[in-house]
Amino acid sequence: MNFLSDADAVRHADEVESRYAWLRLATTVLLTTVGSVGMWSVVVVLPTVQAEFGVARADASLPFTLTMVGFAFGGVLMGGLADRYGILVPLICGVAALAAGYLAGAASTNLWLFALAHGLIGLGSSATFGPLMSDISQWFSRRRGLAVTICAAGNYLSGTIWPPVVQHAIAGIGWRVTFAAIALFCVVTMLPLMLVLRRRPAARATIVAGEGAGERAALGISPGVLQVLLIIAGVACCVAMSMPQVHIVAYCGDLGYGVARGAEMLSLMLAFGIVSRIGSGFIADRIGGLATLLIGSALQGVALFLYLLFDGMTSLYVISALFGLFQGGIVPMYAIIIRDYFPAGEVGTRLGIVLMATLFGMAFGGWMSGLIFDLTGSYRAAFANGIAWNLINVSIMLWLMARPGRRVATV
Repeated sequence: MNFLSDADAVRHADEVESRYAWLRLATTVLLTTVGSVGMWSVVVVLPTVQAEFGVARADASLPFTLTMVGFAFGGVLMGGLADRYGILVPLICGVAALAAGYLAGAASTNLWLFALAHGLIGLGSSATFGPLMSDISQWFSRRRGLAVTICAAGNYLSGTIWPPVVQHAIAGIGWRVTFAAIALFCVVTMLPLMLVLRRRPAARATIVAGEGAGERAALGISPGVLQVLLIIAGVACCVAMSMPQVHIVAYCGDLGYGVARGAEMLSLMLAFGIVSRIGSGFIADRIGGLATLLIGSALQGVALFLYLLFDGMTSLYVISALFGLFQGGIVPMYAIIIRDYFPAGEVGTRLGIVLMATLFGMAFGGWMSGLIFDLTGSYRAAFANGIAWNLINVSIMLWLMARPGRRVATV
């Protein structure tokens, strides 16, 4: 077991929540905002690509599926690289994957090549989400929750900025040139920003091997059991989350309000999600990640129940805003919980696994909601299904909260 020298301990204490730590946080937000372009550009380009390649809408959705697959598995791979080599290695790999993916997409001659290119794009984007959250958690202690959620908010900020920019570029210069331009933009902006992140925590290389073990012991469960519970919770909460996020546009179309209104509700949901992510960080720094996740999950269930009760257009705008406000902070809480209950040198890999579970939950939940609609002809049963899955997540958090001696964040 290696312990910090006195000099390293002093240096690390000076670095935590220092001016440099806040500069590093601002840089991670910029990197997340730019690098998450891969999550949103594929949605905007879908109709254009469908028309050019002459394929069905279901086939044209394949690039989005492979983007999510690349993002899911990439989170584990990039998290492992961050644990072993520091944040720069996965970020460099991520930029390379983004540039290669967008250039390959621009040169694609058929849908399959275009879809495979998006697997690379998803892999590249994954480096700018989970690994950056785990990295920034090393630089904050008292305000760790706030720092992690600000970092995570970059993903939603990206979803606010990139779609109109990409749509405008496609209309003006075509989607192939737009994709090539995105590749160039990622390289020329992200590589210089990475220079800010060259410094590594003094404690990183000589971290106490048992860090986090006391917290797990206090919960009275093994690391493997805690990891499995977080995976199940991640799947369950995102199956519930997927119902409004994936189907709100179609739902509004079925109600006769038009898909444009549904798109506005989705945008409103994401905007309030940014507020939620940052606000949940303030809460987590006072009551801990477990309690904050429990509150967010419980409120998400309330919003889903409101969708069952009201379907007027004004009501749906209000409920969608509430849903975004309630659910936006849920996923970042897993980063805080893992940082609190596992050794710092394992955070990247373990968080990547849980984030992969949440993405699978979104994918499975979106498909299952569609299947339930096909079987019942209504989204009411799909909302009820989301509530049931949400209860699984709430139950797990309640059980963990009830464990003796659980860790609570202090101000």
